[in-house]
Amino acid sequence: MTQCISNMMTGLVVLAIGIWAWTEKDMFSNISKLTFIALDPAFVLIVIGTITFIIGFTGSVGALRENTCMLYMYAIFLLLIVCGEMILGGILFVLKDKGWIKDQATEGLRAFIIHYREDPDQQNLIDWIQEDWLQCCGIEGPKDWDSNNYFNCSSVTIGSREACGVPFSCCKRRPHEIIKNKQCGYDVRKEGSATDMSKIIYEKGCVTAGEEWVERNLIIISTICILILFAQLLAICFAQNLRVDILAQKNKYH
Repeated sequence: MTQCISNMMTGLVVLAIGIWAWTEKDMFSNISKLTFIALDPAFVLIVIGTITFIIGFTGSVGALRENTCMLYMYAIFLLLIVCGEMILGGILFVLKDKGWIKDQATEGLRAFIIHYREDPDQQNLIDWIQEDWLQCCGIEGPKDWDSNNYFNCSSVTIGSREACGVPFSCCKRRPHEIIKNKQCGYDVRKEGSATDMSKIIYEKGCVTAGEEWVERNLIIISTICILILFAQLLAICFAQNLRVDILAQKNKYH
Protein backbone atom coordinates (compact mmCIF):
# COMPACT_ATOMS: atom_id res chain seq x y z
CA MET A 1 0.00 0.00 0.00
CA THR A 2 2.84 2.38 0.87
CA GLN A 3 4.37 1.69 -2.54
CA CYS A 4 1.07 2.48 -4.25
CA ILE A 5 0.76 5.82 -2.43
CA SER A 6 4.38 6.62 -3.30
CA ASN A 7 3.73 5.79 -6.97
CA MET A 8 0.60 7.96 -6.96
CA MET A 9 2.41 10.96 -5.50
CA THR A 10 5.38 10.49 -7.81
CA GLY A 11 3.07 10.29 -10.80
CA LEU A 12 1.26 13.44 -9.69
CA VAL A 13 4.54 15.36 -9.36
CA VAL A 14 5.84 14.15 -12.74
CA LEU A 15 2.50 15.00 -14.37
CA ALA A 16 2.53 18.48 -12.83
CA ILE A 17 6.08 19.10 -14.10
CA GLY A 18 5.10 17.99 -17.62
CA ILE A 19 2.00 20.20 -17.66
CA TRP A 20 4.01 23.13 -16.29
CA ALA A 21 6.65 22.66 -19.03
CA TRP A 22 3.99 22.60 -21.74
CA THR A 23 2.32 25.67 -20.26
CA GLU A 24 5.63 27.55 -20.24
CA LYS A 25 6.06 26.74 -23.94
CA ASP A 26 2.39 27.59 -24.64
CA MET A 27 2.01 24.18 -26.28
CA PHE A 28 -1.63 23.62 -25.28
CA SER A 29 -2.69 26.34 -27.73
CA ASN A 30 0.01 25.50 -30.30
CA ILE A 31 -0.06 21.71 -30.59
CA SER A 32 0.71 22.02 -34.31
CA LYS A 33 4.20 23.29 -33.40
CA LEU A 34 5.16 19.82 -32.22
CA THR A 35 7.05 17.98 -34.94
CA PHE A 36 8.18 14.88 -33.05
CA ILE A 37 5.75 14.61 -30.15
CA ALA A 38 6.98 11.17 -29.00
CA LEU A 39 10.39 12.68 -28.18
CA ASP A 40 9.12 15.89 -26.62
CA PRO A 41 10.38 15.70 -22.99
CA ALA A 42 7.34 17.47 -21.54
CA PHE A 43 4.93 15.17 -23.38
CA VAL A 44 6.84 12.11 -22.17
CA LEU A 45 6.60 13.39 -18.58
CA ILE A 46 2.85 13.93 -18.97
CA VAL A 47 2.32 10.38 -20.29
CA ILE A 48 4.53 8.73 -17.63
CA GLY A 49 3.02 10.84 -14.86
CA THR A 50 -0.54 10.04 -15.93
CA ILE A 51 0.07 6.28 -16.14
CA THR A 52 1.95 6.20 -12.82
CA PHE A 53 -0.74 8.24 -11.07
CA ILE A 54 -3.60 6.06 -12.35
CA ILE A 55 -1.85 2.84 -11.30
CA GLY A 56 -0.91 4.25 -7.89
CA PHE A 57 -4.41 5.63 -7.36
CA THR A 58 -6.21 2.36 -8.13
CA GLY A 59 -3.79 0.41 -5.92
CA SER A 60 -3.99 2.86 -3.01
CA VAL A 61 -7.77 3.22 -3.04
CA GLY A 62 -8.23 -0.52 -3.56
CA ALA A 63 -6.06 -1.36 -0.57
CA LEU A 64 -7.29 1.39 1.77
CA ARG A 65 -10.97 0.96 1.02
CA GLU A 66 -10.75 -2.80 0.48
CA ASN A 67 -12.26 -2.21 -2.94
CA THR A 68 -11.87 -5.42 -4.94
CA CYS A 69 -12.82 -3.67 -8.19
CA MET A 70 -9.99 -1.14 -7.79
CA LEU A 71 -7.54 -3.90 -6.89
CA TYR A 72 -8.62 -5.81 -9.98
CA MET A 73 -8.07 -2.71 -12.14
CA TYR A 74 -4.66 -2.19 -10.51
CA ALA A 75 -3.63 -5.76 -11.35
CA ILE A 76 -4.96 -5.46 -14.91
CA PHE A 77 -3.09 -2.18 -15.51
CA LEU A 78 0.15 -3.71 -14.27
CA LEU A 79 -0.43 -6.85 -16.33
CA LEU A 80 -0.95 -4.76 -19.46
CA ILE A 81 2.29 -2.88 -18.77
CA VAL A 82 4.17 -6.16 -18.23
CA CYS A 83 2.77 -7.58 -21.47
CA GLY A 84 3.66 -4.37 -23.30
CA GLU A 85 7.21 -4.48 -21.93
CA MET A 86 7.64 -8.10 -22.96
CA ILE A 87 6.27 -7.43 -26.45
CA LEU A 88 8.52 -4.39 -26.82
CA GLY A 89 11.51 -6.38 -25.61
CA GLY A 90 10.75 -9.12 -28.12
CA ILE A 91 10.38 -6.63 -30.96
CA LEU A 92 13.65 -4.91 -30.06
CA PHE A 93 15.42 -8.27 -29.87
CA VAL A 94 14.13 -9.32 -33.29
CA LEU A 95 14.86 -5.97 -34.95
CA LYS A 96 18.19 -5.21 -33.27
CA ASP A 97 20.19 -6.61 -36.20
CA LYS A 98 17.93 -5.19 -38.92
CA GLY A 99 18.77 -1.53 -38.38
CA TRP A 100 15.27 -0.48 -37.28
CA ILE A 101 16.39 0.74 -33.85
CA LYS A 102 19.28 2.65 -35.40
CA ASP A 103 16.94 4.21 -37.96
CA GLN A 104 14.54 5.38 -35.23
CA ALA A 105 17.39 6.85 -33.19
CA THR A 106 18.72 8.58 -36.30
CA GLU A 107 15.34 10.13 -37.12
CA GLY A 108 14.88 11.30 -33.53
CA LEU A 109 18.30 12.93 -33.40
CA ARG A 110 17.76 14.50 -36.82
CA ALA A 111 14.52 16.10 -35.58
CA PHE A 112 16.38 17.42 -32.51
CA ILE A 113 19.13 18.89 -34.68
CA ILE A 114 16.79 20.54 -37.19
CA HIS A 115 14.65 22.14 -34.49
CA TYR A 116 17.49 23.04 -32.13
CA ARG A 117 16.89 26.57 -30.75
CA GLU A 118 13.13 26.23 -31.41
CA ASP A 119 12.23 24.08 -28.41
CA PRO A 120 14.19 24.63 -25.16
CA ASP A 121 13.30 21.19 -23.78
CA GLN A 122 14.55 19.36 -26.86
CA GLN A 123 17.60 21.63 -26.97
CA ASN A 124 18.47 20.80 -23.35
CA LEU A 125 17.93 17.09 -24.03
CA ILE A 126 20.29 16.85 -26.99
CA ASP A 127 22.84 19.03 -25.16
CA TRP A 128 22.69 16.53 -22.26
CA ILE A 129 23.06 13.58 -24.66
CA GLN A 130 26.07 15.09 -26.41
CA GLU A 131 27.87 16.60 -23.44
CA ASP A 132 27.06 14.52 -20.36
CA TRP A 133 25.81 11.11 -21.47
CA LEU A 134 27.53 9.94 -24.65
CA GLN A 135 30.20 12.61 -25.30
CA CYS A 136 29.35 12.78 -28.99
CA CYS A 137 28.39 15.27 -31.68
CA GLY A 138 25.65 14.97 -34.29
CA ILE A 139 24.19 11.76 -35.68
CA GLU A 140 27.26 10.39 -37.44
CA GLY A 141 29.54 13.31 -36.69
CA PRO A 142 29.78 17.13 -36.42
CA LYS A 143 28.85 17.59 -40.10
CA ASP A 144 25.24 16.66 -39.27
CA TRP A 145 24.77 20.07 -37.65
CA ASP A 146 24.70 21.49 -41.16
CA SER A 147 21.02 20.43 -41.09
CA ASN A 148 20.28 23.23 -38.64
CA ASN A 149 19.64 26.70 -40.05
CA TYR A 150 21.78 28.38 -37.41
CA PHE A 151 24.83 26.11 -37.81
CA ASN A 152 24.61 25.60 -41.59
CA CYS A 153 27.69 27.03 -43.27
CA SER A 154 25.53 28.98 -45.74
CA SER A 155 24.07 30.94 -42.80
CA VAL A 156 27.20 33.07 -42.71
CA THR A 157 25.64 35.14 -45.51
CA ILE A 158 22.79 36.19 -43.20
CA GLY A 159 25.13 36.99 -40.34
CA SER A 160 24.76 33.88 -38.17
CA ARG A 161 27.73 33.78 -35.81
CA GLU A 162 27.12 30.05 -35.33
CA ALA A 163 27.51 29.26 -39.05
CA CYS A 164 29.91 26.35 -39.69
CA GLY A 165 29.99 25.65 -35.99
CA VAL A 166 28.42 23.24 -33.52
CA PRO A 167 26.65 23.67 -30.15
CA PHE A 168 28.77 24.05 -27.04
CA SER A 169 27.65 20.57 -25.96
CA CYS A 170 29.85 19.08 -28.70
CA CYS A 171 32.96 20.58 -27.10
CA LYS A 172 35.32 18.53 -24.97
CA ARG A 173 35.72 19.67 -21.39
CA ARG A 174 39.05 21.18 -20.56
CA PRO A 175 40.88 20.08 -17.39
CA HIS A 176 39.75 22.01 -14.32
CA GLU A 177 37.12 23.86 -16.38
CA ILE A 178 34.41 25.26 -14.11
CA ILE A 179 32.36 27.43 -16.49
CA LYS A 180 32.11 26.09 -20.01
CA ASN A 181 32.72 28.44 -22.91
CA LYS A 182 29.39 28.65 -24.76
CA GLN A 183 31.19 29.83 -27.90
CA CYS A 184 33.68 26.96 -28.03
CA GLY A 185 32.01 25.45 -31.11
CA TYR A 186 32.16 28.56 -33.30
CA ASP A 187 33.79 28.08 -36.74
CA VAL A 188 35.15 24.59 -35.97
CA ARG A 189 33.75 23.21 -39.26
CA LYS A 190 34.88 26.19 -41.30
CA GLU A 191 37.09 25.33 -44.29
CA GLY A 192 40.62 26.54 -43.97
CA SER A 193 40.32 26.95 -40.22
CA ALA A 194 43.64 26.62 -38.40
CA THR A 195 41.84 25.03 -35.49
CA ASP A 196 42.36 21.31 -34.90
CA MET A 197 38.75 20.17 -34.59
CA SER A 198 39.65 16.88 -32.87
CA LYS A 199 41.16 18.77 -29.93
CA ILE A 200 38.09 20.92 -29.37
CA ILE A 201 34.98 18.84 -30.09
CA TYR A 202 33.81 15.23 -30.06
CA GLU A 203 34.01 13.74 -33.54
CA LYS A 204 32.13 10.51 -32.84
CA GLY A 205 28.46 10.48 -33.82
CA CYS A 206 25.81 9.92 -31.14
CA VAL A 207 24.35 6.81 -32.82
CA THR A 208 27.71 5.01 -32.72
CA ALA A 209 28.40 6.29 -29.20
CA GLY A 210 24.95 5.06 -28.11
CA GLU A 211 25.55 1.58 -29.53
CA GLU A 212 28.87 1.37 -27.70
CA TRP A 213 27.26 2.55 -24.45
CA VAL A 214 24.58 -0.15 -24.67
CA GLU A 215 27.21 -2.83 -25.32
CA ARG A 216 29.25 -1.69 -22.29
CA ASN A 217 26.23 -1.60 -19.98
CA LEU A 218 24.19 -4.47 -21.38
CA ILE A 219 24.40 -6.57 -18.19
CA ILE A 220 23.37 -3.64 -15.99
CA ILE A 221 20.48 -2.74 -18.30
CA SER A 222 19.28 -6.36 -18.42
CA THR A 223 19.49 -6.70 -14.63
CA ILE A 224 17.46 -3.51 -14.07
CA CYS A 225 14.80 -4.65 -16.56
CA ILE A 226 14.52 -8.06 -14.86
CA LEU A 227 14.21 -6.45 -11.40
CA ILE A 228 11.49 -4.08 -12.63
CA LEU A 229 9.61 -6.97 -14.22
CA PHE A 230 9.91 -9.02 -11.03
CA ALA A 231 8.63 -6.12 -8.89
CA GLN A 232 5.65 -5.65 -11.20
CA LEU A 233 4.77 -9.35 -11.10
CA LEU A 234 5.12 -9.31 -7.32
CA ALA A 235 2.73 -6.35 -7.12
CA ILE A 236 0.20 -8.20 -9.30
CA CYS A 237 0.37 -11.24 -7.04
CA PHE A 238 -0.01 -9.07 -3.93
CA ALA A 239 -3.08 -7.30 -5.37
CA GLN A 240 -4.69 -10.57 -6.35
CA ASN A 241 -4.02 -12.20 -2.96
CA LEU A 242 -5.40 -9.16 -1.15
CA ARG A 243 -8.46 -9.22 -3.37
CA VAL A 244 -9.05 -12.91 -2.65
CA ASP A 245 -8.68 -12.32 1.10
CA ILE A 246 -11.17 -9.43 1.02
CA LEU A 247 -13.70 -11.52 -0.92
CA ALA A 248 -13.22 -14.41 1.51
CA GLN A 249 -13.87 -12.12 4.49
CA LYS A 250 -16.97 -10.68 2.85
CA ASN A 251 -18.31 -14.16 2.11
CA LYS A 252 -18.19 -15.00 5.83
CA TYR A 253 -20.84 -12.37 6.52
CA HIS A 254 -23.19 -13.33 3.68
